[in-house]
Amino acid sequence: MNKKFLKSPFRNLFVGVDTFIPLSNGRWVKAINFDNAATTPPLWSVIYEIINFSPWYSSIHRGTGYKSQFSSSIYEKCREIVRNFVEADEKKDTVIFVKNATEAINKIAYRLCSEKKVVLSTYMEHHSNDLPWRNHYHIDYIQVNTLGKLCLDDLKNKLEKYKDQVALVTVTGASNVTGYKNPIHEIGKLAHMYGAQILVDGAQLIPHGPFSMKGSHPLEYIDYVVFSAHKMYAPFGSGVLIGSKNIFENGPPEYPGGGTVDMVTHDFIKWTEPPSKEESGTPNLMGVLALTKAIQTLSQIGMDHIEKYERNLIRYTLKQLKNIPYIKIYGDEDYEDRISIISFNMENIPHNLLAYILSCESGIAVRNGCFCAQPYIQNLLGLSQEDIEERINDPLMVHPGMVRISFGLYNDYDEIDVFINMLKKISKNRDFYINKYKDFDSSL
Repeated sequence: MNKKFLKSPFRNLFVGVDTFIPLSNGRWVKAINFDNAATTPPLWSVIYEIINFSPWYSSIHRGTGYKSQFSSSIYEKCREIVRNFVEADEKKDTVIFVKNATEAINKIAYRLCSEKKVVLSTYMEHHSNDLPWRNHYHIDYIQVNTLGKLCLDDLKNKLEKYKDQVALVTVTGASNVTGYKNPIHEIGKLAHMYGAQILVDGAQLIPHGPFSMKGSHPLEYIDYVVFSAHKMYAPFGSGVLIGSKNIFENGPPEYPGGGTVDMVTHDFIKWTEPPSKEESGTPNLMGVLALTKAIQTLSQIGMDHIEKYERNLIRYTLKQLKNIPYIKIYGDEDYEDRISIISFNMENIPHNLLAYILSCESGIAVRNGCFCAQPYIQNLLGLSQEDIEERINDPLMVHPGMVRISFGLYNDYDEIDVFINMLKKISKNRDFYINKYKDFDSSL
């Protein structure tokens, strides 16, 4: 591979990617951010959009002044941009703006209100696609195999077991731990065959490649999708819930208040229609504007081009990681059916210490821990019930976990080389680095 011609052509599109930071020895180096699965830097186009629109900013859906009318028009056009981006059904679906994917999933859990009693989640979910369902439904979990991939046979068995009692199958589009991409349209078809709906947590999936709510068959249509702006280069506090208008038309919203009603007396409420009914208070117009500008910029680049570039980064990294002594990579080492995430550990060095060393010695930002997916991590690490109970009973024990790297489309091969060379150095001199950082605060 001639890396000279494979450097990211997109790097100059982003804010802050060439910032210099200090190392533990006082030397300054260019920061390397391999923590994009947590949050991403903003696009310059997003920043300029916010600045240029600021003189026109006003409260939407409230006023007759020109700026208010203009802001309202922009806000509603943003819904259309988002709807087109995921190829949602204009007649059937509504686009609701929220704070993030977590709020979106909680909103669906509150509003689904199905007479069916069961929700099927999976063992690979982020806590945000697990915890919101627990107080509303009987929740059961689709198993994963020894590599952490979803078992579709177990999904079929559970759909058959519960039959017409399954209200929803809720599944991540791509794991924030292993990067696995799930066959969401195949899952949707199975769910619909048993009279259930499907929700896709698209927070990790949508920023990294083409996505469509449509499938090749009507039964493959995705009923609900959620995603967050801060994971797709617009970190200004907005997210999206797209789904069937029907569940939002009846009953009160979970946050009643300004903007959610048509008529109110002290003993009467007429709720307004969705999506306004679900967006109480003054909406985050600037956050929505940032999200839609990011969508437009990513679309101009081409989601297929983004997917191809990041896949090359994963291929290059995995090939080298596998040759470093004492490194254990979690999940399948195949790079074709995953987004740009790799989780690993180094033998005899705790995950939090390894992440700290990478930061102090090379200015590399990674994530370590359980990534808000503790049951999945416990499964991948092969923890016993006794191991888990021991940590429940002793909250001072350090949680087991992993180190995670996650790429954005601005990351370069030379950054990966710095990372790989540092890991080789640590692997070769483990005792030295453990002693050097013996006063490391393990609570980090």
